[in-house]
Amino acid sequence: MTESTVTWLTQEAHDRLQAELEHLSGPARAEIAERIAAARDEGDLKENGGYHAAREEQAKNEARIRELTEKLRHVQIGTPADDGVVEAGMVVTAVVAGDEMTFLLGSREIAGTTDLDVYSPTSPLGAAIDGHRIGEKVAYTAPNGREIPVEILKATPFAG
Repeated sequence: MTESTVTWLTQEAHDRLQAELEHLSGPARAEIAERIAAARDEGDLKENGGYHAAREEQAKNEARIRELTEKLRHVQIGTPADDGVVEAGMVVTAVVAGDEMTFLLGSREIAGTTDLDVYSPTSPLGAAIDGHRIGEKVAYTAPNGREIPVEILKATPFAG
């Protein structure tokens, strides 16, 4: 497992994802299976819209189960060290292309629990600052090819 595959979550976000996984793996999976069985009993499957819709929903449900299982397998819960190093779980204040901004470096699953903008550690900005310290200047290449300068002003653990 590499550092980039670890997902940092608060306990609240972890509990929410765990509950979603349990629901999708249990009651939701059973409900979809019942709808598939009921639609199958209607006869000709080629022109059975209900059957095809239920199968599509089943595929989406199974994909989300796989995503959650993988994410929860490689999760880091808690608060990172307050050592001035930018990493997942830190609230970062930085000057990005001349504008000061404050955001949380973390996964999208945490976005629902904060008013802060959330940037993934694998995004261009996140990858550029991950592992750097307060006071350091770095740059990253934007999708349009432009070089964006970044100066890290502050990095503190997310308190929730």
